[in-house]
Amino acid sequence: MIKGILAAEELLASRVAHTFRTYPKQITAAIAAMLLCAGGGAFAVAALGTDSGDHPVRQVLEAVAPLPVEAQTEALDAFGFTLFRSDLTRSSDTAEALFKRLGVADSRAAAFIRANADARAALFGRPGRTVTAEAGQDNQLQKLSARWIPDADGGFKRVVISRTPNGFALKTEADPLTSSTRLASGVVRTSLLAATGEARIPDGVASQLADIFGTDIDIRQLRDGDRFAVVYESFEADGQPLRSGRVLSAEFESAGKLYQAVWFQEPGKKGSYYRPNGDSLRKAYLSSPVEYSRITSGFAMRNHPIFNDWRQHHGIDFSAPIGTGVRAVGDGVVEFAGVQSGYGNMIILNHRNNQATVYAHLSRIDVRVGQPVTQSQFIGAVGMTGWSTGPHLHFEFRVNGDYADPTTIADQGGGMPIAASSRQAFERVAKATRTELAAAFSVVQASAD
Repeated sequence: MIKGILAAEELLASRVAHTFRTYPKQITAAIAAMLLCAGGGAFAVAALGTDSGDHPVRQVLEAVAPLPVEAQTEALDAFGFTLFRSDLTRSSDTAEALFKRLGVADSRAAAFIRANADARAALFGRPGRTVTAEAGQDNQLQKLSARWIPDADGGFKRVVISRTPNGFALKTEADPLTSSTRLASGVVRTSLLAATGEARIPDGVASQLADIFGTDIDIRQLRDGDRFAVVYESFEADGQPLRSGRVLSAEFESAGKLYQAVWFQEPGKKGSYYRPNGDSLRKAYLSSPVEYSRITSGFAMRNHPIFNDWRQHHGIDFSAPIGTGVRAVGDGVVEFAGVQSGYGNMIILNHRNNQATVYAHLSRIDVRVGQPVTQSQFIGAVGMTGWSTGPHLHFEFRVNGDYADPTTIADQGGGMPIAASSRQAFERVAKATRTELAAAFSVVQASAD
């Protein structure tokens, strides 16, 4: 019996499938008609309800309190704001050019500056001065402040131009600089100068880094990924840095090796840089008399560029633009400062142990014979005087009057280790600076990740 039922079901399914294949259009039309009738039936049922027009209509009136829009509008009309913007003056600046960078549009203020000698001297006397403008929402100038360091007395000068009911007024003020400590770090991609610039580290601090680690690391051959951290002094005026000071501590990681330096001054002695173990980092001589320069000719035989013959080059040539500062590589006394045949403008410094250094082809000489100089002191500027085919510094190192390879000059030690009596104080300073530098390195690592 069960087999019979199954056979009947299979026969019915087969006939249904055959019908769908044979009459697909007719079946589709039949289904649509059924749906339409169902819809009509639904409509007919809905139409059997009560007409909505039979319901009573009521009108409701309510009093609505108006929002305090007028008071808010008056408050907005009375609201004003002040725009603050700072920039540095440039050698090509005019009142209009400076105002444009500061977002100020005020012809009367520009006319006041052009007509006032003190204002012109404050703003355009020397490039690089910090200027802050306060302007209203109409871009009219309210106050303009210029700040700079006039000398080395530890203070700064401030000139303020203010809007008054009778026009503009100018006043000059003097205040002491505020000392603070700043921490910075960076990663080398192309050069130390580029890395410190990207990290917004002042050039003076970058130069100190090169001097501090110059004998341990070849600053000109840094690798991509070398990193550094530094803690340095900053001298500020009204919260804005005007001058960088001494490097207080620094770390440099190059080729997988970590180099550290801590500034410490023992009582009654000259301050210097030390390794964390107390050994002195001070050298008798700097590795280079010119910051951020490259060697174009070494201490070797070469074809002379002017006489076109093969001869010994008795020094090192550092390529740099005319006017680049030249530093004394060590403490000494000026033996000669003047013109000497092919050397052009030249300076000779006498140092310890019958050693001397020569700086030639200078565009400017800033010392005189007999004057004592200290290491890193600027004594002149790069030029191309004498027998020179381009701007550069010719640098020589002489021992007992004989020429020596200048690349060996920085190998001479010049400092003593920390004394036992100062060891405890030095350890406290070194511990504190290591904590700060570790924090700076963690920032570099996080940005690299």
